[in-house]
Formats: sequence, structure tokens, C-alpha cells
Amino acid sequence: MNVLSLFDGMSCGRIALERAGIKVNNYFAAEIDKYAIKVSKANWPDIEHLGDVTNNCFWDLPKIDLLIGGSPCQGFSFSGKQLNFDDPRSKLFFSFIDCLNAFKPKYFFLENVRMKKESERVITKLLGVDPIKINSALVSAQNRKRLYWTNIPGICQPNDKGIILRDILENGENFVYQRARGNNPGGLRSDKSPCMGASSWQHNVKVLSKAALVRIERKNYSKPKIMPEKTGTLNTVNNAPKLCFDSGSTLIPVGGGDYRMLVPVECERLQTVPDNYTNHVSKTQRYKMLGNCWTIDVIVHIFKGLK
Repeated sequence: MNVLSLFDGMSCGRIALERAGIKVNNYFAAEIDKYAIKVSKANWPDIEHLGDVTNNCFWDLPKIDLLIGGSPCQGFSFSGKQLNFDDPRSKLFFSFIDCLNAFKPKYFFLENVRMKKESERVITKLLGVDPIKINSALVSAQNRKRLYWTNIPGICQPNDKGIILRDILENGENFVYQRARGNNPGGLRSDKSPCMGASSWQHNVKVLSKAALVRIERKNYSKPKIMPEKTGTLNTVNNAPKLCFDSGSTLIPVGGGDYRMLVPVECERLQTVPDNYTNHVSKTQRYKMLGNCWTIDVIVHIFKGLK
């Protein structure tokens, strides 16, 4: 199978195809972020990188069997400014349409965020298929609802794997905590959903031993919860790179006003990305990348329909 991945990021599509058992002959990736490309090359040296999706340098590619992409979603997102198709990032969606018309692949797959119904209707009309909304909580420890447009057959909701936050946490190491500030128990000066600034969080941390980590148990309705079983959504919003939970908290309460931040490998597990897949770049870039990427096992569930 020849695959063209637009807005490829760190090549989550390639991970999903391999995990789904789909043989890939050629994987062509259009991406401009140098850090994402570095991670992609470190893990998949056989990928052919094409650069900017708006260039016309790859129209002579061989027959494409599968076109995939998750066009930049900040212009559509409920957590963004709702600029929709007037946002330059959202307009990149039409590059996907151009490639779909030019290559006429047998299959296509497009991921995006929940958005205004008007924008959703436009995308649905252009692609000719209705989206399916899947919450990654079914296959991971994260609540992350996304829309998927595809003509891959047999798509339905995945079975609930019962994964909870406790299942993805590191053990036996020191952890990084961010102290709550003022009267804000979330540890952040914001009236928005709790966010972690990927570029500056290091300045507000303290290291505590694993003994400070509270217990996270499976469902037990006889006593109150002190920890959510699922996190909120790992995401990037606004102009600065951030990891943001649309609901819930980015931070884990440990008592005494301290909150532990998820370390990069735990964020990888939230997205069902292989451990240390992103460790070829700085911690800041890892957080940013993981906030932008797909929840792999949702995509695996969909790609299994290619068999």
C-alpha cells in the first residue's frame, strides 16, 4: 500500500498502520515542523519526506492507495477562537481536498476536532461521508473526542479497554510537581481549562519522591474519589505551545497544595504512542508534539478496516 500523509507530524499514521498489520510499500509525508520530522526520521528512516503541503513538488508520486491527514485544528477547535475557515490553519484543509481530487486514492481518512456544525457540514459535503465521533477514553486513559471522516469500511465504536490513569503512570522514580499558586487549586493563573505551558513550566516545579503520589484505584463507589480515572484532553491551544485538558486537570493532586505534572512518557501513553518515541527532541517539544498528535489506538481501530 502506498500512503500519503498530509500534516504528518511525527508520523502517527505510520505507527497505526504497523500496529493494525497493514503492509506499507511507500509512506510519503508532508510536514514542515523540524522537530516532528526529526522524531519521524529517528523512528522511520524509510519515510520519504516531502516538505510543505502547499508546494506542488509531489504531484508526480506513484499511485496513492490511502490518503490520511489531520489538518491543523486550532482554527476549528472549541478551545480556540472559532475562526473556522477564515483561519489560515483551517484553510490547509483544502490541501487535503486538492490531494484527494488529484490522487483519487481508494481510501481516505481525515481527523479533526469537534467544531461548529456549520464547519462540520462543509467538510462532510466536500468529503461525501459523515464523520464518526470517537472518544479516546475507550482505548486510553484520556477523554479526547474527535471527528473522523473516512471511506474505510466497517467503522464503528471501539470496545472499551477499561484503561484508567493509574495504568499509564510511571513508578519507582522521582516526579515533577507544580505548586499551586494563590487560591487556585489547579496551580495555574487562568479562568480557562487548566493548561500547562510547555515552554515555561520548568520554572515552577519541585521534585518530590514517589511517596507523595496519591493512590489511583479502580471504581469503588463506597468511598469518594481523590483522583480522576481519566484525564482531560491532551491538546495544544492558543498561540503558545501548551498541553491543555479541555476538562479535568493537567495536574495530579498529591496533597499539601502540590500537583504532579505528567512526564513525557506518560503523555505518550495517554496517546497510546510507544514509550520514548519522542525522546529525540527536548522535553518542551515532546509535550507540544504529543498535544498535537493522534491517539494511536483509535486510528488502529479504524485502519483495521483496510484488511
